[in-house]
Amino acid sequence: MKMFRRWFHLRRQAPQPESTTNWVPKPFCDCLDAQYADNRWDPDQSARKVEWQELSLHTEVQDVTSKAWKALTSYIDEVASNGLTVLNPRAGIGEDYWQEIVTLPPSIGRLQSVKLLSLYRSHLVHIPPEIGDMTNLEEFVPYTSRSLHWFPYEITRCKKLVRSTVSTRGLYGNYKYRPPFPKLPQISPTVTPSVCSVCRGPFSSNGPQQAWISLRVATDVLPLLVHACSEACIGRLPKPAEGYLQRPHQGGLDLEQPPRTFAM
Repeated sequence: MKMFRRWFHLRRQAPQPESTTNWVPKPFCDCLDAQYADNRWDPDQSARKVEWQELSLHTEVQDVTSKAWKALTSYIDEVASNGLTVLNPRAGIGEDYWQEIVTLPPSIGRLQSVKLLSLYRSHLVHIPPEIGDMTNLEEFVPYTSRSLHWFPYEITRCKKLVRSTVSTRGLYGNYKYRPPFPKLPQISPTVTPSVCSVCRGPFSSNGPQQAWISLRVATDVLPLLVHACSEACIGRLPKPAEGYLQRPHQGGLDLEQPPRTFAM
């Protein structure tokens, strides 16, 4: 695993923060750059075929000793204690600290009062499954979080979630370019929940069974990573969104996805 270092998007040539002396610019991520190799949309699918490499989940590790992480956890504690309805870390801890965050702490599960979760312009690479405990969440905005390619299945527990703004072209299997899903299993302690994503039961001694599924969550279709305790729980998953692969799957370059389209 690699420790996270802050970055800006080089294509935008963002200026160096004045408060940082050892800042080195880096691009967000290039996982899905192959989809832009031929950005023409050809209804006959005769345009040059995009060449993909097998993808892997991001492995950046959050520095939990940093001032940025401590500021984030303190901010979340404040939101929980005061029963606030908005969680906006970019505003709550400041732009410089926000650039150093690659995940959110499990304590977001305490935020029962939050209705709006704004993760705008983040460098997040994954969101913890505890987001499913934010039972009053109504709006989810991870827009321009370009390293966030998938979401935990637990987000489907947010039954009040009705609005979302997601950078869809940064998602695995997005309908415009159909980039591949990383091949499973890719078990990691940083993304694995403590209990089954479906039934909340314990995992067997063999660990969780993983699967990808594309479901409509609020106003977007999201690639969701499932950690199930059994094949029976995989079989209990809901029907995938129309226009996407109609079954849970293991991803990989050999997975045949529906044709790309700009009209859904």
